[in-house]
Amino acid sequence: MASLKEVRGRIVSISSTQQITKAMKMVAAAKLRRAQDNILRMRPYAQRLSGILANLSSMTEGSVNSIYTEKREINNVLIIAVSSDRGLAGAFNSNIIKGVVSLINEKYSRQYAAGNVTILTLGRKANEAFRKRGYNVVGDFTGVFTNLSFDTVREAAEFAMSGFATRKYDQVDIMYNEFKNVATQIVRTEQFLPLEEKPVEEDASAMMVDYTFEPSKEEIIEELIPKSLKIQVYKAVLESNASEHGARMTAMDKATENAGELLKQLKLTYNRTRQAAITKEILEIVGGAEALASK
Repeated sequence: MASLKEVRGRIVSISSTQQITKAMKMVAAAKLRRAQDNILRMRPYAQRLSGILANLSSMTEGSVNSIYTEKREINNVLIIAVSSDRGLAGAFNSNIIKGVVSLINEKYSRQYAAGNVTILTLGRKANEAFRKRGYNVVGDFTGVFTNLSFDTVREAAEFAMSGFATRKYDQVDIMYNEFKNVATQIVRTEQFLPLEEKPVEEDASAMMVDYTFEPSKEEIIEELIPKSLKIQVYKAVLESNASEHGARMTAMDKATENAGELLKQLKLTYNRTRQAAITKEILEIVGGAEALASK
């Protein structure tokens, strides 16, 4: 059985940890509110932009002629993995890492065997994990969440778009955590490039509208496609940011509860140990008194 000093030390240590987890939960809750507001405002804009693009594409004769819609044999693959810069968020980062590894093994095993799979990481945790595992990691966008804005995310999107346009990559996928609620984050994998043309009927926001075009439809589409792609990456990062704070809030809440349970057990152990020590002292005193009386 542990000594009273050891048990007291553990109680103090766990109490301090519980205070830290409580504070981290409150900080995550405050950040989550702002992040949730950002993604809720972004979703309608991204959906409407996608709808307009689908509508315009359907009004042009034939397929949209753009380098970003060009389908070719998939020999070189780029995967954009969106994680976080910090840990202590439960399985938030490990789900992305496992998801990317699973995607490579199941879909791009041939390309990976040929050394033609590259990973672009947004977030320090994914960057460290994939470099440690020996994957080919490109780009330096680990600090994107330090000053999260459209401009910082746009650089990563342009990096991927440039690689596809110059035929360095034949396919670009993006994987991130989609925010559903505080306790639920869903790992999503989306094809980023080549851009898939959506039929109008698949998108509720893409209703047929009688537009007046200035300049031509084709020029407008050429302008909208890069903007839509950048917005897609920015939306994924905002989803991931909200998911991170939700996951951290849930993890810290659970850690606080677990610390409380440990404290209950340790306090019970402390009282039992203390009671056993007092009983032992009493027995020693009684035994000594009886020994003196017998003399």
